[in-house]
Amino acid sequence: MSKQTSLLGFLKRKEPESATTSMAEENIPEPSTTMQEQNISGTREIENEDFIFSLERDPGLRAPMWHYPVEKRDEIRRAYLKLKLYQPLLRRFPYSGPEGHRRSFQASWYKKFPDWLEYSLSKDAVFCFLCYLFADKPNPHTNTFTMMGFSNWKRVNEGTNCPFVTHVRGPSSTHINALRSKIDLLNDRGHIRYAFVSQEEAQIRRNRLRLEATIDVVRLLTLQACPLRGHNESDNSANQGNFLEFRKAFGRYNDDVSKAIEHPSYNAKYIAPSIQKQILDIISSKVRNYIREEIGESKFCIIVDEARDEAKRE
Repeated sequence: MSKQTSLLGFLKRKEPESATTSMAEENIPEPSTTMQEQNISGTREIENEDFIFSLERDPGLRAPMWHYPVEKRDEIRRAYLKLKLYQPLLRRFPYSGPEGHRRSFQASWYKKFPDWLEYSLSKDAVFCFLCYLFADKPNPHTNTFTMMGFSNWKRVNEGTNCPFVTHVRGPSSTHINALRSKIDLLNDRGHIRYAFVSQEEAQIRRNRLRLEATIDVVRLLTLQACPLRGHNESDNSANQGNFLEFRKAFGRYNDDVSKAIEHPSYNAKYIAPSIQKQILDIISSKVRNYIREEIGESKFCIIVDEARDEAKRE
């Protein structure tokens, strides 16, 4: 069985740059690593604070997106979007082509295609930032701008036939689909995890409202010295006792309370006798604490009237 490859195997530790869209004006450095070196598996997990600086900035040295674990791809995409495009500004870009017609990349092209055009120092070629991020498998239609890089500078001035223009042309082109995927990725409110969070928050509100109704009923019945439990509290009973009947009455005058009572989450009904006793204990503690605060160190006593049942037991 092959050794499991961790995410670190595809990344390289980078020092933070002072700017996301420019570099110091200097000669083109020799690449220090190759794609094969970047794909060596690692054993240490990447920490969150170091993750963004571990990403390869040069588009010519990046590992294809489909080499990363599927569950990590969105995280990597967000990190790259946070870093923004790699658009170095050099004092002079290298020339290529036949003698007498040598041409080079022009920094002014950044302004014409600011949302996706990237330049690779290692390959002296341009890449599409969006197509790289959202390419989940090799695509012959986008390999030029995602893996190999485009460097035929002569064709850039061909007007509507410019490869940069034809790359983004068409409402259903791969580039347009990548742009839509970027919008969907950044639309956090549409992400499934927010749907779960929203459901959890709504459930918490209903649980609290259900508990508040229980507390209010217990406090009301206790203040009026009324018994809480009924003789028959089953669902088929015509009279379930003071506690349950008062609780249902509260729900008739408020739709939110009614929904919270009638549709409890799992078994969180908050109607068990043990729950009622806990609420009474909390109320009694608050009463005692209030009395202590009022009388200070003075002594006090409580007189309780007794009542007998038919067997003459108190």
